[in-house]
Amino acid sequence: MRLAVMGVGAVGRAVAELAGQYGHDVIGLADSTGAAMGDPLDIEEALARKQETGVVGERPHEELLAADYDVLVEATPTTLGDAEPGFSNAAAALSRDRHVVLANKGPVAERYADLRAAVEESAGELRFEATVGGAIPAVRTVEDLGPERVDRVRGVLNGTANFVLTRMAAEGLGYDHVLAEAQELGVAEADPSFDVDGTDAALKGVIVANVLREARGEEALSLADADVTGIDELPTSALSLAGEDGRTVRLIVDASASGVRVGPRLVPENGTLAVTGTQNIVQIETGHAGRLNLSGRGAGGAETASAVLADVGRLPPR
Repeated sequence: MRLAVMGVGAVGRAVAELAGQYGHDVIGLADSTGAAMGDPLDIEEALARKQETGVVGERPHEELLAADYDVLVEATPTTLGDAEPGFSNAAAALSRDRHVVLANKGPVAERYADLRAAVEESAGELRFEATVGGAIPAVRTVEDLGPERVDRVRGVLNGTANFVLTRMAAEGLGYDHVLAEAQELGVAEADPSFDVDGTDAALKGVIVANVLREARGEEALSLADADVTGIDELPTSALSLAGEDGRTVRLIVDASASGVRVGPRLVPENGTLAVTGTQNIVQIETGHAGRLNLSGRGAGGAETASAVLADVGRLPPR
């Protein structure tokens, strides 16, 4: 497949670097200011230019969107509300009957109905495994089981929040201290708001809920429909008290066709949901197959890129 990659953050960069190992060519790479193009593109040169100058290329985004590619990989930063520019990039590719693979959560969480309408009018297909749980094949598993037969999806879906809670419980440290440590280690962003206030986990829950709702003919949800509480006001004493009772606290996403809830929850200290550090876990509850547990790295450039490239590999040739 010939890939056009929008976004040169950790995920976009990793997709560009790893694409050749999966048998694909990258013909274009774009950051927020412009694009670099080639047939195929010299990835090493383009990324070196980005490193040295802060700009990957000077050609306009419109030129890359109009280029001869098979798959648009949308890996620009997640935005809320109108989900731009990710939504427009995806819609532009679909309007030209190109496939779209999303790593950007915004379009599929905030504008799922609009995105599906664009897919209906296109010969291209849409995939978005990388938007939920990084390398964990959560969406694919739900699809394989049949979304109409999945009752509920629960799990720990934010590595930063989980790292903070793990350290608070293990060392008895305060939230501010552990968050600063996470930022020093690169586990948390300079602005960790999306992670600690529950937004990132909720977006993933909304995406899963929309897959379940679509199978049941129900209208799509957005972040505004989710009930969200973060960990930013959780006292250390809450974890200490939980530990005395053989339990701990995790930021749990609970998604079903009925809705999405996210918040700190008590779980057994040695239970399945008590994953540690930056690990994620997804529990899929079904009527016929029972409960399935999938765990692994829920974030990271190479890990998320592996999900993107797995999606590319499942697409039909154009």
